Order: sequence, then C-alpha cells, then structure tokens
Amino acid sequence: MALYYNLVFGLLVIEMAFFAILSLPYPRQVRRTVLSTVSAPFRNEQFQIALKCVLGFVFVLFVDSVNRVYAVTSELTSATQAHPGTSIMNDRSEIQARRFYAQRNMYLCGFTLFLTLILTRTYNLVVELIATKDKVDALKENNAEDVSTTAGDSEELVKLKAELAEKERTLETLKSQAGTLSKDYEGESELKERR
Repeated sequence: MALYYNLVFGLLVIEMAFFAILSLPYPRQVRRTVLSTVSAPFRNEQFQIALKCVLGFVFVLFVDSVNRVYAVTSELTSATQAHPGTSIMNDRSEIQARRFYAQRNMYLCGFTLFLTLILTRTYNLVVELIATKDKVDALKENNAEDVSTTAGDSEELVKLKAELAEKERTLETLKSQAGTLSKDYEGESELKERR
C-alpha cells in the first residue's frame, strides 16, 4: 500500500475513534467536556483549511481509484474475451490482483469520506441533544417553581377565604346587633312619645 493510502487509513482510524467517543453514553457533564475537547482544534481556521485540503486530497484519491477499478475491470473483461479457451492464468491473476488493490483503495477512500459526513452530522446531533436536554431541565425547574408558587397561592387563597368567611360572620353579627339596637331605639322612642 502506498504511503498516501496508509495516511488515508490512519485518517479512517482516527475518524472511527472520534465516532466511538461521540457514540458512547456519557453523563451530560462528561459529554459536554468531551465535545469541547474534541471541537477545540476545529475552531482554529488554519486547522480547518488543512482538514479541507486533506479531505480534498482523499476525494481525488477516491476518484482516481474509481477510474482504476473501471480500467482494470475493463482490462480483465477484454483479456477474458480475447482468449476464451486459453489458460492465461498468470496474466489474469495479476489483473485480478490489481483489481483487488484498486477496489480496496476505492473502498478505503470512500469509507473515509462517508465517515467524515457521518461524523459531522453525529457531532451536530449530540450538540443539539445536549442543548435540548438543558432546555428541558430548565423548563422542569421553571415548572416546579410555578407549581410551588401555585401551591403557595392555594394555601394563601385558603387562608384568605377563611378570613373572608370570618369577616362575613362578624358582619352578620354586627347586622343582627344593629337590628336589635334599632328595635330597642324604636321601642324607646315610642315610649317617649307616649309620655
């Protein structure tokens, strides 16, 4: 395997490690720390440019390997059709070995590019998941505070209703006393008039 395909394989292994790190079920605090650690190099503009160049290079290798697979497959087909009855096993096995290497390189580059897309989407989903969980927790806390205030209002409301009922009883008592005093006053005024 050529040096650049070894580098592509190394990139694929690094991507698989990042994907495993992102996929593991961590507690939220640990996951937030892991995400900030993993995303730290990606905030650097020079690193982003270098990564885009590397991925562009991998894409060029992918296109080249697809062309090689096509060329070797057509060569194998033409060799098989040109000499159908003869046994040219050495040439055919050599062509098949080249086809195998070309396919291996194509799959290696293709999986590397595909895993890059999956990694970016997985990272974004994990970030959204953490943000959503934080919002849900904040809403639960607000809801718990609202429930406690409502429960406090209910206790206060019960207390106020009891006070109102007591004042209504006091008012009824005062009305009955006023009615009694009024009758007494009317009775005394009639007595005074009679005299």
